[in-house]
Amino acid sequence: MTKQGKFFVFDKAKSPLRSVLSTIPNIKDGEILVKIDYATLCGSDLHTFCGLRQEPCPTILGHEIVGTIISINLDNNLKDATGQLLRNGNMITWTVYASDPNTPSYNDQSPQKNDILYKYGHRIITESDTFHGGLASHIILRPHTHIRILPNELPVPIAATINCAIATSAGAIRLAGAISGKKVLISGMGLLGLVCIAMCREAGAIGITVTDIDDKRLTLAKKFGATATINTKSPTATDLQHFKTDNLFDCFIDMSGAPDAMEAGIAKLDINGVAVFIGAVFKQRKIEIDAEQMIRRLLTLKGLHNYNYEDFNTAVDFIIGNWQKYPFLSLVEKEYPLEKVNEAFDYAIANKPIRVGINMNIK
Repeated sequence: MTKQGKFFVFDKAKSPLRSVLSTIPNIKDGEILVKIDYATLCGSDLHTFCGLRQEPCPTILGHEIVGTIISINLDNNLKDATGQLLRNGNMITWTVYASDPNTPSYNDQSPQKNDILYKYGHRIITESDTFHGGLASHIILRPHTHIRILPNELPVPIAATINCAIATSAGAIRLAGAISGKKVLISGMGLLGLVCIAMCREAGAIGITVTDIDDKRLTLAKKFGATATINTKSPTATDLQHFKTDNLFDCFIDMSGAPDAMEAGIAKLDINGVAVFIGAVFKQRKIEIDAEQMIRRLLTLKGLHNYNYEDFNTAVDFIIGNWQKYPFLSLVEKEYPLEKVNEAFDYAIANKPIRVGINMNIK
């Protein structure tokens, strides 16, 4: 029986998304049809909508997604990343990309940078290629997508963020190295920064100082385990004392993308310090680095875009084990039905919440 689905099309920056009803294609060998249960609007979705980054158009935005398998070729005995057989009715999360390992450029340490990459929420719509983004009723998962079955008790608003923000934060921790017993500085208290705090706390950091320009987000950071918070726009005397020259850090993770924050963070690293840059994903001014100090203090600078399979699995395991310990559910500050996705974008841009949710099961 022919099945109809719906998706919302992004045509160009600062223009409303338009609703399209379309026949869902029959799945091919190795593909999986998923009913989307929930999606969240990532910062990169908002950047695209506002014209700060470019995507091939027309496209279906949305890549922070959770859904339920409704059609699968059982003869393939497809398994998730832990070896569990995938079945209809499984609630799943998946990598934001499908990376073909049978290509010359494939590297298992950075599969997200393969030349042949299928990225959900970042593809042009064609006659033969659709239902590949989160702002839709369904999505078709392609071969070489890493998948994890999720426990049914995990709230879908939290589950939706695993395959982008949570996994990227896990990648940042991996690049930072051993966190136990270390003093960590994190800039930018969006979802990435808040998750990073909780991960550092669980990894045994002895001090987690965070910076932002929003007092509400800094207050929220304390609930995720921050030991000190600094408003860099209007620091208090206590802030300045904590951030004094001789209070150095073993690790600095930037989730803000702000040049000033990145420069300040590098300057606060101790000998053998490690800086990890995550947030600078759109064009802005170049940062200035004191090369002499990089050399004399034996500093290491690393960057990460997206994440690898290890990070994805770490993220899933972290959320399953810790979602009730931290107020993750409160981070989706408002939710809308799919039909009101344009209102969701307007709200997110005007109010800058941590996340806005798209609940496919409400009208």
